[in-house]
Amino acid sequence: MANRDRDGDTYGVKAVVGAGRGGAGRAGVAGRTGPGGGVGRRAVAAAVLGGAVALTGRGPAWAAPRPGSPVGAGAAGGLRLRLPAPSGPYRIGASVLHLVDRERPDPWLGAGSVRQVMATVWYPAGDVRGRPRLPHMTPRAAGSFASWAPRTHPQVPPTGVDWAATATHAHLDAPALTGRRRPVLLYSPGGGDPRTLGTCVAEELASHGFVVVTLDHPGDASEVELPDGTLRETVFIGDPRADPELFRTVIETRLADVRLVLDHLVGLAGPATGRRRDQPGRALPRGLARVLDPHRVGVYGHSAGGTTAAQALYDDRRIAAAANLEGYLSHPGTPAGRPGPLFPVARDGVDRPLLLLGTDGFRDAEFERTWSAAVARSRGHATWRQIAGATHATLTDYAALAPQLQAAGLITAEARAGLVGTIDPARSVPLLRHLVRTFFARHLGTP
Repeated sequence: MANRDRDGDTYGVKAVVGAGRGGAGRAGVAGRTGPGGGVGRRAVAAAVLGGAVALTGRGPAWAAPRPGSPVGAGAAGGLRLRLPAPSGPYRIGASVLHLVDRERPDPWLGAGSVRQVMATVWYPAGDVRGRPRLPHMTPRAAGSFASWAPRTHPQVPPTGVDWAATATHAHLDAPALTGRRRPVLLYSPGGGDPRTLGTCVAEELASHGFVVVTLDHPGDASEVELPDGTLRETVFIGDPRADPELFRTVIETRLADVRLVLDHLVGLAGPATGRRRDQPGRALPRGLARVLDPHRVGVYGHSAGGTTAAQALYDDRRIAAAANLEGYLSHPGTPAGRPGPLFPVARDGVDRPLLLLGTDGFRDAEFERTWSAAVARSRGHATWRQIAGATHATLTDYAALAPQLQAAGLITAEARAGLVGTIDPARSVPLLRHLVRTFFARHLGTP
């Protein structure tokens, strides 16, 4: 059954469990794939960069694939995948940021370490002439991703894809389109996933006027390449929710990473902009700091990133709205299988807009319990929506990539359905983009 949203358009979406203002009906979500992460830890040897809390470096040096390259054999002889073009009127710029927090040790590296976060800023661009297109992944990150992705998502083929050959639609370090302040959105990916798997939605949002910051959580993400060439790979093996202490550390670390990024963005948009723009080895793209609106900030995330986004909304009054794309809102129970303590966002509810966006291919009793609690206790501020014919990874770039893998004979129709459901990407990708974009446009204002 389709649901007609406030903009008057009809989608294969159901409103679920008293879904906030205007919500009605109830639809189930079936199956469970977990939050996209893993159980336990494994030792990771990684170099630790020094320095004060700083915005430094552009990140790894990237050479973009030729613009307009078709799907086909990539440079490494594997399948070259294509991302769907964004629909908005603006050209897109992208800049890679490196944040270092000397005051916070990295929980996955231990004593003597400092926390580092990599992020990509996507924004409406002015003149893009001479600016190469940003690759979806760096060559080193792509090599690691090819190894780790099949462990997190067993349907992903272990060979046959040139993950480094895919280009985004964004132009590296292009000047920002100035003239007005724009809403800022932060994106946190699923557990064990890199920020690159949120590119389809980030590009769409930027093409419609938002500034979007996709961030990685090193040690959690499958791989994160740092400016000095260090490749931080995930410490997870299995599902972090099977270990309550580990899962608590995961979410607490993600929330601190979001605060770190938000602190810097607010600082860039403030009076100290001139000083902050010229960190050693770093100059922001021209005009970018001037278009950030620190008073219109939203957060969205997938799976564990959705948990992070919802709880960040509860914790931080600077955040005006948040979208949780299928993240649990409870800690794991002890012993395993028992209901766990609710996060405060579900225990108390929120007083600002929260979108809970799920699929009909992802459901268990704990998921149902925690989202129902958030809706019931938010007094009309939380809305629960559901996409039909979809599953957990439909809410990532896999929605666009899996059908290409099937068409090339690298996965079966059954594997594709297991990864992203049966919904056609020509429907699922625009639908996801529309739901996220219109939610933030409604609550943060026109970009």
